[in-house]
Amino acid sequence: MSEIKIVAASIINFLKQQLESDSLSADSRESVEVGVQCIETAFELTPEELSKGVDLLQLVKKQKGGATPADRVEAEKLKNEGNEFMKAERHKEALEKYSRAIELDPQNSVFFCNRAAAHFKLGEHESAVADAMAALALQPNYGKAYGRLGIALTALDRHTEARNAFARAVQLEPDNDSYKENLKMAEERLAERGERPPLDLGGLLQNPALLNMATEMLSDPNMQHLISGLMTANTAGAGGGLGGLLGSDAALAPSLLEAGQALAQQMQAANPELVEQLRRQVRPPGPPGNQPPHTQ
Repeated sequence: MSEIKIVAASIINFLKQQLESDSLSADSRESVEVGVQCIETAFELTPEELSKGVDLLQLVKKQKGGATPADRVEAEKLKNEGNEFMKAERHKEALEKYSRAIELDPQNSVFFCNRAAAHFKLGEHESAVADAMAALALQPNYGKAYGRLGIALTALDRHTEARNAFARAVQLEPDNDSYKENLKMAEERLAERGERPPLDLGGLLQNPALLNMATEMLSDPNMQHLISGLMTANTAGAGGGLGGLLGSDAALAPSLLEAGQALAQQMQAANPELVEQLRRQVRPPGPPGNQPPHTQ
């Protein structure tokens, strides 16, 4: 799609936004409608091309430095009204309120996250993903946005991505049981398909239990002696350079095996529950289950 068409589509989208508002008189509305038809015809724009236009109002607000205090107050009011519509299961009306709030204050991640929920309830899962991603672009550590992203991805049958989103949500909000349950369900669905969930190294490295266990093990004199002996064997086997190191594999193998066995025994004795969690994360998936994942 050319840049010229993107500009034309953006103008049309802006004009349509004005037609949806109550700010135009009857004569002005008729003129705008004619203008929309003329631009669509002149640039031969398809519905798909129109969907790729940028939001001119948001662009102008960003260039002006964001919403004014009055805009923020009005946007917060609209958001609260949208929340009430969501409680009443009037999801279309809620979507409209959130969209108007975003027009006034496009830098508020909560508005995008709430609109993602409205899109999801309306079955508009791709739009829900887009809004959740927009919320995360504004607030990268937004646990609720990751949760809603995971739910929308699950509905789209994108379970690997959903699993990653839920894992991040759990990492940000470890006490949220719904995120934990959805993560478990996503992993079960991956297992049903014969796929192994990706190893979350970032989560492992930030796991307090794992860090505490590593600290205790490294302070153990027996483990220090074992590691020291392994390093000595490595240095001796490496000889004078890369060739010596490559040639030392046979000599190093028993030391590595001994170290691995000792490490495993220490971990099992120190925290058997954590060891079982690690095993579940790296073992191959088991036989398919019968329960599909559910969303919150």
